[in-house]
Amino acid sequence: MTTLGSLTGDLVTLTQALCDLPSVSGAETALTDAVESALRDYRHLEVLRDGDAIVARTSLGRAERVVIAGHLDTVPIAGNLPTRVVGEGAAAEIWGRGTVDMKAGVAVQLALAAALDAPSRDVTWVFYDHEEVEAAASGLGRVARNHPDWLVGDFAVLCEPTDGGIEGGCNGTLRAEVRILGKAAHSARGWRGVNAIHAAAPVLAKLAAYVPAEVAVDGLVYREGMNAVGIRGGIAGNIIPDECVVTVNYRFAPSRDLDAAERAVRELFAGFEVTVLDGAAGARPGLDHPTAQQFVAAVATSTGRGPAPKYGWTDVARFSALGIPAVNFGPGDPALAHADDERCPVSQIHACHQALRAWLS
Repeated sequence: MTTLGSLTGDLVTLTQALCDLPSVSGAETALTDAVESALRDYRHLEVLRDGDAIVARTSLGRAERVVIAGHLDTVPIAGNLPTRVVGEGAAAEIWGRGTVDMKAGVAVQLALAAALDAPSRDVTWVFYDHEEVEAAASGLGRVARNHPDWLVGDFAVLCEPTDGGIEGGCNGTLRAEVRILGKAAHSARGWRGVNAIHAAAPVLAKLAAYVPAEVAVDGLVYREGMNAVGIRGGIAGNIIPDECVVTVNYRFAPSRDLDAAERAVRELFAGFEVTVLDGAAGARPGLDHPTAQQFVAAVATSTGRGPAPKYGWTDVARFSALGIPAVNFGPGDPALAHADDERCPVSQIHACHQALRAWLS
């Protein structure tokens, strides 16, 4: 079995070991085995496993418990492994698949899980599978269903990439299809039909003219979005299409629930057939919680940065649904997640490690 080496040694070496052991969604077992084996060496941790998800926790009787989570899987490799370090000193970066999303964050988790045998708060460390695929397959969701007691906590931190700053809560997301019907005809006699693709022009015009709302939620301002993300129509090069379908993605502020988001989409496309495909509610920032405020202070001391909103959907929403306030915090620029030139500054890995260690000590 492949091993990760020392969890309390060099963070760069640990990050590279995690990345260089491929774990594309659905093929996480080898990495999960290595994580489980490494964590079982530490007597202060109770280590539990469900499929390819690992939970390691302290039980010191502290006044509160925090959950710190990260996913082990990545999107497919694009010729960007093994990792390499580029640059020196403050400019050093680790290049390769998973460095940003999100094995640098997992390295920080593992290093702290091993080193902190007497944290100021009891800690539940979560390492889960299947984050980069459909929500129904999520390892975190599976653990929540199978073992809800494993995720009990007062506050949660998800080590998703945030460029080293706190991003509170997250937007919700909803996908819907807007269907436009026409009448088929031979394209040589197009006037005998009704071109459904042409009739989609009002739908596209509404999307092009849409002005994203900026919504303040608990002191953070979330920017919404309504965009066409797909369009299909037509079955042959000589037939007037009798159907056109525009797929729309609505990113909505966490002050709305899924029902309100669906109503907003249906109102925008009133008069058209709208079918909701899927959706996930967002999460409020939860920054008014005392533990969250202490975490914000610890990060500000280490990085000089205050919290910002999370525009994309993340698993903080799963914690929010469990009644646990949660924030995103991890090394790496989220704009580089899934990119072929994915890379993470070494300085951010150390800064995130320092901030979490100060807060938990």
